[in-house]
Amino acid sequence: MGLMDKLKLQAEQVAARAQEGTAQVQAKLDQVQAQRATDLLLRDLGIAYYAEQRKQGPHDAVERALAALDGRSGSGGAIDVSVTEPAPPGPTAPTSAAPAQDFKLDDL
Repeated sequence: MGLMDKLKLQAEQVAARAQEGTAQVQAKLDQVQAQRATDLLLRDLGIAYYAEQRKQGPHDAVERALAALDGRSGSGGAIDVSVTEPAPPGPTAPTSAAPAQDFKLDDL
């Protein structure tokens, strides 16, 4: 096997790996875009429901949002409706910063 044959074989292997990597990236991108679309539909449903419950908004907006979600799940898009607990509140920053040392007017 000559040098050119080895180089050609290596180039073909590199091209095949690049093609696989591109396919993986495209699949991940498609997945992220599908999740984003679902998240937007769920957001719209939440807005419509809040408007209906608190602002006397129309019920048909909720029905439209539900129909859009049903259409999304019917087209093979899985909808994750698991409820996650909110994160516990972290330490709060003090409202007023205490001086690092005690100072007196005589120190000025």
